[in-house]
Amino acid sequence: MTPKEVLALIREKDVKAVDLRFMDFPGLWQHFTIPADALDESVFEEGLGFDGSSIRGWQAINESDMLVMPQADTAFIDPFCKDTTLTMICNIQDPLTKEDYTRDPRNVARKAVNYMKSTGIADTAYFGPELEFFIFDSIRYDQTQHSGYYFIDSIEGAWNTGREFDPDSKGGRVPNLGYKLRYKEGYFPVPPSDSLHDIRNEMMLTMIQCGLKIEAQHHEVATGGQGEIDMRFAPLVEMADNVLKYKYIVKMVARKYGKTATFMPKPLFQDNGTGMHVHTSLWKDGKNLFAGSGYAGLSDMAMWAIGGLLKHAPALCAITNPTTNSYKRLVPGYEAPVNLAYSRRNRSASIRIPVYSPSPKAKRLEFRCPDGSSNPYLAFAAMLMAMLDGIKNKINPGQPLDKDIYDLEPEELAKVPKTPGSLDEALTNLERDHEFLLQGDVFTKDVISTWIWYKREKEVDAIRLRPHPYEFALYFDI
Repeated sequence: MTPKEVLALIREKDVKAVDLRFMDFPGLWQHFTIPADALDESVFEEGLGFDGSSIRGWQAINESDMLVMPQADTAFIDPFCKDTTLTMICNIQDPLTKEDYTRDPRNVARKAVNYMKSTGIADTAYFGPELEFFIFDSIRYDQTQHSGYYFIDSIEGAWNTGREFDPDSKGGRVPNLGYKLRYKEGYFPVPPSDSLHDIRNEMMLTMIQCGLKIEAQHHEVATGGQGEIDMRFAPLVEMADNVLKYKYIVKMVARKYGKTATFMPKPLFQDNGTGMHVHTSLWKDGKNLFAGSGYAGLSDMAMWAIGGLLKHAPALCAITNPTTNSYKRLVPGYEAPVNLAYSRRNRSASIRIPVYSPSPKAKRLEFRCPDGSSNPYLAFAAMLMAMLDGIKNKINPGQPLDKDIYDLEPEELAKVPKTPGSLDEALTNLERDHEFLLQGDVFTKDVISTWIWYKREKEVDAIRLRPHPYEFALYFDI
């Protein structure tokens, strides 16, 4: 869609307002809204000014003036606004130099694609994330100097089998009718056990209405409302845009039904966490460069890309798994991809080679570590840079891990490298290993250092300094 087509759509749909969205540094959509008649072709060229000083991880107040540059090809009609509203995703520029802002995550993603093209290795990087999420009936949490707690509830949660009444859709209550999902048994049951089918259907259809290409929706493994809606793969920047639309739609449809949705990696203790397995492949001149005659039908280039991902995975996790909660998911025993190895079927390996189809077009890698708390622009860009580094340096990924991980002898298992055990450990790995991200000035040193500073000060230290509720169970009577 061009600027002229956007303006025509505004007239055709009698749009009243235009919502301009961009991504803050950690990974949340931000926005402001203008009247529809304030948008003309000059805005696409000159942008609109705003104060960026309060945006997380951005510039100080003395350099806070920014421009949003609406991108016409991202326009869609927001299905949730009371008055007809057209939404566009924006790039961020410096108003004085007109240069793209280095800490704008979308800019990092765009630079990664341009760098890939400049190497001559590929002209398109396809990404297909599998986003999982939970839909809860309620969530309460607080943390003060003298207390800390959270309470989660779900009508289908296994913990509610003994409850006398369930909430109904109108805020009242009905008798408990059973059909609660047992822990780790939520994969593919039909209604009434799958109580959220209609809600996920509405999410899926709303995504399609907003231009996303959807393959399927289903309940996921965990009790308590875990679900997944699968998008068709798309080029890197477009897919990162789509992830933001996806998360917005999931949250808004859940809210419409009086429920709440979260992409938090591990909200429930001792049940499966929520990941974002990312399928990826590189193409050139319409040809899939990862298809070949090697292991699992892969090319040498694909194997080198695996080598790059595995080599840099401990550092990548600081970006693809960027919360302290991420490492509550990356633990053995829950199909979690904690082993830094590759396999055509073993889901505990961090890289899986899907074998659903023998078609060369279908050959791809599935990097299973990432989760939905990540900033998709930064996560996909970092993955691409790791793969390009592996290809350029022909990094050998070693032998595949095709054995059942739980059949390995302890000494054999100990030889398999593991994902970091905490966000702090991942950030330390990123401090040691980030040269591959600096190639082509994709991730600048400022971006890396700001990311590490922000995550350590705002999240790692914030958690480290606070007593945990379970510490009272362990230690109060000492």
